[in-house]
Amino acid sequence: MNERTDIGQLTCRLLADGYRLMKEDIGADAHLEKDGFAYDLECYTAEGFGHLCVMRMDAMGGLMKMETAVLACTSKDVPLFNLDWVGAMGKETQMAELYDVQLSPYPEEKLAAFAAIKAGSADLPDRETAPHWYDGILYPCSYDKTGEGYTARFSADAKRYLEEFLRQVKAAPDADTEARKAKIREFAETLFAQGGPAVDQVTRLFGKETARRIIVGHMYGAGQ
Repeated sequence: MNERTDIGQLTCRLLADGYRLMKEDIGADAHLEKDGFAYDLECYTAEGFGHLCVMRMDAMGGLMKMETAVLACTSKDVPLFNLDWVGAMGKETQMAELYDVQLSPYPEEKLAAFAAIKAGSADLPDRETAPHWYDGILYPCSYDKTGEGYTARFSADAKRYLEEFLRQVKAAPDADTEARKAKIREFAETLFAQGGPAVDQVTRLFGKETARRIIVGHMYGAGQ
């Protein structure tokens, strides 16, 4: 079976299995469209967890698509987790990014569980990337693969990362919620200020004010 898993649907289903999801009203920002690019956003408060954002982008008449799920956990001292899929001209890219935004160092044995998932797909092509400001806080066990004909494996690996992340969240001790929110806000503000491929594109299309609201407020749930 080579059917692709929808990142947003998968994340909502698995997260809702352990936490009550309450959809937030983000008004007109739920759908933004300009110059052939369309963005759809859904934001949720996950009771006892934190914030979830699902974003989908469609461009070039459907020839390019992107799906993103951002899991910003504020109840436990765990990494910030972004799950992304991009499809363009038959080529797919699957990412599972874990960022060091903890209040304390994250246990190596927990990172090793993600590294084991990555190692299981060592034969898949890595995506070549330019240097970014966040490279220093992106855990090496993160996953960034690209190519054609890997749909089923990409979907399976995305599910494995997500399931492992949620297992670790469940087992982690409670953390200072306000301190966690401050760390995530710092990440989001730096991402907006320093930029990146997605941030730069949203800013170019919709302007800085809207882009900041999307990146800082909606994606990471860090307010305005």
